[in-house]
Amino acid sequence: MKLFNTIDKVLASFGNIRAMERTHLDTFTEDLISNIKGTKIAASKFGQLFVTYQNLNGYDFLNATVLSGSDIKTYKGCELVFEFKNNKIVIPSDSKEIESDFSNVSNRYLTKISFVLEGTDNDMISKCNFEKVSLDYRKKSLVMDKV
Repeated sequence: MKLFNTIDKVLASFGNIRAMERTHLDTFTEDLISNIKGTKIAASKFGQLFVTYQNLNGYDFLNATVLSGSDIKTYKGCELVFEFKNNKIVIPSDSKEIESDFSNVSNRYLTKISFVLEGTDNDMISKCNFEKVSLDYRKKSLVMDKV
């Protein structure tokens, strides 16, 4: 394995783009991952959900940070679905274009998404009165349990 790393370094020095990508360490995204702001409200073996709250001009926003092993990229937005007992609350994303940042150091994707909250949704999420959370995008779903 060390031989392949040495070969990649030599090829990168000659200008091989693929070898440069393999040897490049993404420290910027790794710093973002190690310094995630907010509280962790849900996790599973596929991902983690961190949230912060923000009030802008009378509107409440939920700023979610998803740390997962899968790339979340869509131009149609996503939905955050909170499930509790017999009810579901579906919150659509504020922006439609969502794209993850990849870190090749930890092999994880970091995705930041903003959601507009209604009055009762903020209390339910902040008090963790839910059992499961799923992030639905395209035809995929990232399901997480309450922490």
